[in-house]
This record gives sequence, structure tokens and C-alpha cells, in this order.
Amino acid sequence: MFYHIKELQYEAKPTKPNPVNAKLVQEILGGQYGEISVMMQYLFQGFNSRADKKYRDLLLDIGTEEMAHVELLATLIANLLDGAPASVQEEGYKSDPVVAAIMGGMNPQHAIVSGLGAMPVDSVGNRWTAAYIGGSGNLLADFRANLTAESQGRLQAVRLYELIDDPGVRDTLSFLIARDTAHQNQWLAAIAELEEAEGDVVVPTTFPRELEKQAVAYDFYNLSRGEASKTGRWASGPSMDGKSQFQYFSEPGPFAGKPKLAPAPPYVHDTPKFTKNTFQSYGMPDPMM
Repeated sequence: MFYHIKELQYEAKPTKPNPVNAKLVQEILGGQYGEISVMMQYLFQGFNSRADKKYRDLLLDIGTEEMAHVELLATLIANLLDGAPASVQEEGYKSDPVVAAIMGGMNPQHAIVSGLGAMPVDSVGNRWTAAYIGGSGNLLADFRANLTAESQGRLQAVRLYELIDDPGVRDTLSFLIARDTAHQNQWLAAIAELEEAEGDVVVPTTFPRELEKQAVAYDFYNLSRGEASKTGRWASGPSMDGKSQFQYFSEPGPFAGKPKLAPAPPYVHDTPKFTKNTFQSYGMPDPMM
């Protein structure tokens, strides 16, 4: 059960209205790594968690905080849209709010669709989609995805901070950036705990390791021009799971021969021209005989 506290988690007061800034802020609300995405990702992972209850609580605690961040950004966008669009445009086109919105760099849907409110879209108007989120039920895999989401989200918020010079917007962003820092550290702590418990850095499964092709399990293949990658930690020395050694191959060869596909049957009208020799070479009867 959720309940709403009417106060915001933090202030969302820009110094002045700016519909262009409202359009930019939409990215960290409804973009791939925006607050809607992490809110939905963490909550669904938590709802579905069958693991230790502390991990479920971790997911639901942070996921619920992301709800607050969605509200915070929605409020910030609405405040940035106050008086928009006509009041921020030149006199020559003030009389037409739609033209003013487009010419001024505003998302015109803020004026036409949402009535000067936030929308579940990114900065160029792409609708938010659940395809952005992931939840596998494997906590180590999921927590690593969460770390990536927080890393990308913080990066975008920092870039947005550089793009917007409004002190009020920057203050709100500063709070969100700090919370992203906290969440990155918390996901890293949970990842480290799970890795220690499993005694492995590979995402745990019940799939027996001996069924893997062990001969290639720790190889690094140089498949681009040059050998700069040879100097990396990933190319030589003990593997990260401590179970083997990395091996570097400067000119890795193929493990199998050329593919040889049988011709498609005539009824599918495929591209190859079928001849008697073609079918004989595959030991197939000539369908035209």
C-alpha cells in the first residue's frame, strides 16, 4: 500500500519561467534513464522479489523515493511553464501560442496537450515506454542494471545542470544528483554483498560451469585493428572470478567451417536458382522430376 504525503521531498522552484528549460528537464523525467524508468524498474523488481526480505525492502524503499522524484520534476516542469508560451516570445508572434511555442524552442505539446504540465515523455517528445525497464528476478543481474540506470541518470542530470543557468533549477538538480550518488553507492554495496555470498562475480545460475565451453570461457579476442586492448586488465592475468587466467589472442581463428545451407524448397520461391546439380549436391531429390 502506498500513501501520499502532500509536501515535496525537495524544492522545485525555478527563478523564472522558461519553457525551453521545461523541455530539457523532460529528459530526466520521461527519458530512458529518467525518474519514471527507475521508479518502475525498482518497484517491479521489488514486487516480484522472492529473495531475502531485506533486498525487497531495499528495492521498494528506493523505488518509492523515485516516485517522489517524479513528482518533484513534474512540479518543476509545471513551474517552468508558468506564463508560457506567449509571454516569453517576441511581440510579433505573441498572439499565436502554438507558433510562439515552436519558434521559441518549447515543446508545443506542453501548450496543446498537457495544459502547461509535465508529460511522460523525453526531451524530444518520445513517449515513455516500459521497454526501458528490466527485472529478471536474479538480483545480481538486476542490481547491476540498477547501477547502470543510476549512473546514466546522474550523468544526464549533471549535463542538464551545465545547460541550465537558472539557480532554482540548478538547486533542484543538485539534490537529485546527490541522491543518484547515494543510490549508486547503495546498489554497489548490494552487488558486493551478493558477490561475496555467491563467491563469484558471474551472475549466479544453477547452470553447471562444466557445461560451458571452458576452453573459451576466459579468452579475449582481438577483433579490431591494432592491439591497444592487449594492455588492459581484461586481457591477461587472473580472471575477475579467480577461477582461471585471461588469455589474449591477437589473431583468433574461427572455430568452425563455412556455413552451408540447403536450398529452400521451391514452394517458398526463394532467391537461388534451383538446378538439378544443386539438389544432387545436397543429396535431395529434384522436385521437378
